[in-house]
Amino acid sequence: MSNPLKARWAISALTILGLSPLLSGSCAAADSWPSRPVHFIVTLGPGSGVDIGARLLADKLSARWGQPVIVENRPGGDGMVAITGFLGARDDHTLLMSPVSSFTAHPYFHDKLPYDPRDLIPIARVSKTVVAVSVPTSLNVNSLKELEALARAKPGQLNWTTATGFTDFVFAGYLHAVGLKMAKVPYKNPAGAAADLAAGVIQVYMPAYAIVRPQAEAGAVKVLAVTNRERAPAIPDVPTAVEAGYPSLEFDGLVGLFGAPGIADDVRAKIADDVRTVASDPEIVKRMTATGQIVSPGNAAEFAASIAQQREQVAAVAKLFGNKPVQ
Repeated sequence: MSNPLKARWAISALTILGLSPLLSGSCAAADSWPSRPVHFIVTLGPGSGVDIGARLLADKLSARWGQPVIVENRPGGDGMVAITGFLGARDDHTLLMSPVSSFTAHPYFHDKLPYDPRDLIPIARVSKTVVAVSVPTSLNVNSLKELEALARAKPGQLNWTTATGFTDFVFAGYLHAVGLKMAKVPYKNPAGAAADLAAGVIQVYMPAYAIVRPQAEAGAVKVLAVTNRERAPAIPDVPTAVEAGYPSLEFDGLVGLFGAPGIADDVRAKIADDVRTVASDPEIVKRMTATGQIVSPGNAAEFAASIAQQREQVAAVAKLFGNKPVQ
């Protein structure tokens, strides 16, 4: 990674996350926002847990705001298609709804980014995606301890994959922490990796639970643990990684709303308050839980603090590998 990029990421987390004073003079005040349709740009495709959550929120917020809330899916490019499109709009009525993992590892995979990470202004945490450490049932492994024992008995013979650059770093950090050797197999298609996992082509996959849920419910895949800090309501009998004895695997799949530079602080506060209100609707909680998410609304400061913690985590793991992508 180039020195200028390292310098840019040495800026304090609070500045990076947009908590510095904002230029809000040209933005609508909270009491008149929204004055026209609002757009949610989503980094993932239709049918993903984040997409479903975005549409559930959009429906409720539209009724609350008296304006249409339109969800636009722009998957691809490691999240950059959506991010650059969102920032290019330069509009306080266009928001980004994304997993934080869509971009936290970008500085370690790209020497030059087509956007400035400081321009992603946290507005509201919405949920936490359940991330599942999964193996094929045919592997006859029923816990992380058993997986570790098998990997030690067969060094370099098991392989693994994850769904994003961020989770690559987390899993690689876990392997480093416990001294295991497994081969990484890259996938562009998360669903294809799930099919290969069920078939035993790959031995470990750590994606959003929603991706492997069909195979898990069919009995072809076993979820050994979730990385989240709390157990997932969708699979309450599955332990967290910490409960299983592997704290290096702990992280929450944060999902939230971002605004572009210039969005007024009072508008951010209004959106966060309204998200918290609509996210408490029992029907939304039920439906988002079913997609493998944990509803966990938070304001801009809470969301920013959570993002900063994840940035520190990925930076620490990246340092183990010389600030380079995991190979």
